[in-house]
Amino acid sequence: MCRRPTPRCDDRGVIDASKYGPWAVIAGGSEGVGAEFARLVAEAGINLVLLARKAGPLEATATRCRESGVEVRTLSVDLAAPSACDEVAAATAGLEVGLLIYNAGANTCSAEFLDATPADFGRVVDLNVTTMMGLVSHFGGPMRERRRGGLLLVGSMAGYLGSVRHTVYGGVKAFGRIFAESLWLELREFDVDVLELVLGVTRTPAMERVGLNFNVPGLRVADPADVAREGLAQLANGPVFVAAGNDRDVARRNDPDRAKVVLETHEFMQRLIGPG
Repeated sequence: MCRRPTPRCDDRGVIDASKYGPWAVIAGGSEGVGAEFARLVAEAGINLVLLARKAGPLEATATRCRESGVEVRTLSVDLAAPSACDEVAAATAGLEVGLLIYNAGANTCSAEFLDATPADFGRVVDLNVTTMMGLVSHFGGPMRERRRGGLLLVGSMAGYLGSVRHTVYGGVKAFGRIFAESLWLELREFDVDVLELVLGVTRTPAMERVGLNFNVPGLRVADPADVAREGLAQLANGPVFVAAGNDRDVARRNDPDRAKVVLETHEFMQRLIGPG
């Protein structure tokens, strides 16, 4: 639940349009967790700009959100491309954006580091760091001037320890958490909320396409609707919230004996993501 005096959200993930509206931008808003964010934000009466690479799923989500009576715009864009921020800025020109949800953070190169090129891993960095920073800068500045708004950055438990085939992905997710914590400190006096929502294994279409093994014994698998609801409910309670009851596992991953943590988790990760 929100714990501040001014109501901004409730435990159902319903957010305050006067705080976070009249427009929200959702990067990675076509399916899975992003689509659930879009649905909840639309139900709160906030207009949407949805960003994703695939036009078909993007338009399908936009159609569902319009049923809530809000205006929805879409932009099919490769968020790892150098032109991404300029394209988004052009598509949102003249809009007062009170909420940015950066949910675009896939591992676009799941290979061991020496088996791919720096350019391949560069796309992972661009998607998870460069474009995220650019959009936060673009939309966060006006929020600070207005002294209201929210920045919700979707992170991953992969950022808490090293893992085979996550050499770069884990690193950028660790960056995202430190970035969010620092932003939270810088913007809290301006009444701009910052939250990194840390996801564990979530049953999204993207995760199904890459072939994650959801049947590993003891694996906690979250539902996209549940984690989106948690994220919006916790937006005012930054800087970091670990979704779906994974906080104990995150605490274990912070053990100072790094060799022990990494080796103990390695076998589990191999069962989850496969041998490659």
